[in-house]
Amino acid sequence: MAYSDRVRGLLGGVGEFSRVRIHLKDGSVLEGMILPRPEVGDPDVLLVKLENGYNAGIHVNRILKVEALGKYEPPRVEVPPYGVVVSGSGSGGVVRFIATGGTIMSRVDYVTGAVYPSFSLEDLYLMYPELRSLASIEMVNLMAIFSEDMNPARWGMIAEEACKAFSSGVRGVVVLHGTDTLHYTAAALAFALQSSPGPIALVGAQRSSDRPSSDSFENLYAATIVASQAAFAESVVVMHEGTSDGVIAVHRGVRVRKMHTSRRDAFISVNSEPIARVLVRQGKVVMNTGEYKGRGELTCSPRFDDKVALVKYYPGMSPELLEYLIDKGYHGIVIEGTGFGHVGEQLLKPIARAIEAGIPVVISSQTIFGRVNLNVYRRGVELLKLGVIPSEDMHPETAFVKLSWVLANHGGDIEEVRRVMLTPLAYELNPRTRPMDYINKPTAPNEA
Repeated sequence: MAYSDRVRGLLGGVGEFSRVRIHLKDGSVLEGMILPRPEVGDPDVLLVKLENGYNAGIHVNRILKVEALGKYEPPRVEVPPYGVVVSGSGSGGVVRFIATGGTIMSRVDYVTGAVYPSFSLEDLYLMYPELRSLASIEMVNLMAIFSEDMNPARWGMIAEEACKAFSSGVRGVVVLHGTDTLHYTAAALAFALQSSPGPIALVGAQRSSDRPSSDSFENLYAATIVASQAAFAESVVVMHEGTSDGVIAVHRGVRVRKMHTSRRDAFISVNSEPIARVLVRQGKVVMNTGEYKGRGELTCSPRFDDKVALVKYYPGMSPELLEYLIDKGYHGIVIEGTGFGHVGEQLLKPIARAIEAGIPVVISSQTIFGRVNLNVYRRGVELLKLGVIPSEDMHPETAFVKLSWVLANHGGDIEEVRRVMLTPLAYELNPRTRPMDYINKPTAPNEA
């Protein structure tokens, strides 16, 4: 939102993020940086980040003049040159770190208060020398992005890098990633590498690595333990189990979902318990289940279709939204229906049109937990008759990623897509739903 004409006239062309000296009518002088105006509030109030770090709002009636001191230059985000650097001599074999960016690779810019992707893997390795006691670390700075900029093509890049790592003989892979779409990438790697010689541990942080409250060290330390020690060879997310340190949860990539914007324990396994947990002080992995994929031969299918849409149904949703996707040539559609997987009557016609055009339509549930069941109510039966594919107990994001992978690797024949979507590939489908798997957050074991 723009400042008022009175404020802009007083600034005289001085723009946002410029350093200024503000002379007030009462004789006092303030120095700081002009901040953008928020969407709410008085447009006659100029927002300034002062030299002491606090933000101040100054009404235009109090300002005598504004003196420009210079333009602020934000930190530059650069990806270090590609390459593998071998460091350390831990006892857990060789673990390759693949950096993609995110909060775990970021620091706070204390001028603006914003977080920027800034650290390289080498920086983190120097910050956390304890990692060298766990394994020999190979480091690849693949990209430096926030996870909202992740996409299917980049999932493929990460999968190819993981395949390359395992082909070189590493014991495990750690992927450093932003948390907002971490569960999408974790599911993508689970489908791309359905068999591998070791674990792929995806890890992030809810607090940037330069903050005293950061969770990055324990998460990264635990992920390295998983990559080097775990008996399973699956794509997993390794993040805090609770708000305190000490126990880190290990969630299957196809089961995990970020369920809170800011808590350390934001990640929860959906319709399942975590596959394991890491007791940080003891430095060991404790399994929660005996059902897992063991270390085996490498298979790599890193392609994903980027013409798949994930759409949330809402009351009164216009059929034009689905018609648009059909007209734009989308190859697959996942709909988050209500409850058991229902949509309004007005969507039946475009769903039928999509399926007749050879576009698979998958129905998931926006309740997140539970199982899609289209045999209970009439609307569900109508959807089944149209030929939709129920996602069973996959949460919507996993269904979306799986459909993207299936279309890229098995072609677009609807019956083949249906067959693979309903075939368990990476523990993404459970034959039954257990009551204890609803918002499952087990009590942490005693570490004493």
